Amino acid sequence: MTSSNDSSIEKGSDSGWNWFKRLISSETFLYLVKRLGQALLTLLIASVLSFAIIQLAPGNYLDTLRQNPKITPERIEEYKQQFGLDKSATVQYFLWLSRVITKGDFGTSFVYLQPVSSLLWDRVRATLELAIASLIVTWAIALPLGIVGAVNQNRWADRILQVLSYMGQGFPSFITALILLIFAQLTSPLFPVGGRTSINHIDLTPLGQILDIGWHMILPTIALSITSFAGLQRITRGELLDVLRQDYIQTARAKGLPENRVIYIHALRNAINPLVTLLGFEFASLLSGAFIAEFFFNWPGLGRLILQGLLIQDLYLVLASLMMGGFMLILGNLLADLLLKAVDPRIKLENLK
Repeated sequence: MTSSNDSSIEKGSDSGWNWFKRLISSETFLYLVKRLGQALLTLLIASVLSFAIIQLAPGNYLDTLRQNPKITPERIEEYKQQFGLDKSATVQYFLWLSRVITKGDFGTSFVYLQPVSSLLWDRVRATLELAIASLIVTWAIALPLGIVGAVNQNRWADRILQVLSYMGQGFPSFITALILLIFAQLTSPLFPVGGRTSINHIDLTPLGQILDIGWHMILPTIALSITSFAGLQRITRGELLDVLRQDYIQTARAKGLPENRVIYIHALRNAINPLVTLLGFEFASLLSGAFIAEFFFNWPGLGRLILQGLLIQDLYLVLASLMMGGFMLILGNLLADLLLKAVDPRIKLENLK
């Protein structure tokens, strides 16, 4: 009995070891390790550049305090030592970097006197809510309309969609936001404007809180989605038209396959690859463009926090915000690459740039 138990344990350990070896030698694992190294190097360079640019700005946070006659020079000197501003810029940066690496401490906000990481968490979540909601809305509308335009090329439906696409791309995001604000005012109190939640949000049920946040997201999401939707719809139409002209599509039609099967099974699967590649760039542009929606609709996101930090020169808050934004952009591009591999297994991750 003992020998059989020992052999089963050995077999289990051998299978576990073989699974581990297959994991670390798999293409996806090696690619993730490679991208992790690139991401760390990118964030390091971005932190150096961000810190240098912030330091090049004239003055610092203490200059604002000096304008307040109620704050004594002795108190300002205490702040200077507390925040480490009495040291050189190089020493400040390396002290900050060492705390980030060893403790995960991004510093303390000069204004809020709170850890920067705790301030960022809610803001990052709010920005991601807008970006992901906009991404879902954009793709859910642009893909079907792009398919309709390609299938009905040069017909009235295609022409109407092309006009809407040109109009969407021609409207700057801030103009769209202003129009939506006017619309909200005309239809008040149908659509809430300002903030992420209602006054009685805390008193609502969990489902009610989710619906409350979703209701406040409607207008900023639309403002963020219109330009992206217009561009993606045109790209979808163009890619699908190119695929529909291929010989294998004509062959599939000649064999008598249903048109829906030809379009959605054969054509769309091959047209989707360039669109998935654009997903990372789309996510990146949404994160950077979310600032406009956040500003006009008073959405408590990362963009507004960076702007406020820049205006008052809150060094560590701005630095950590920029690092968090850079991390989310890198993550978005990585997810796009992995999704592209999942959509088309023929693609080699090592060939993706």
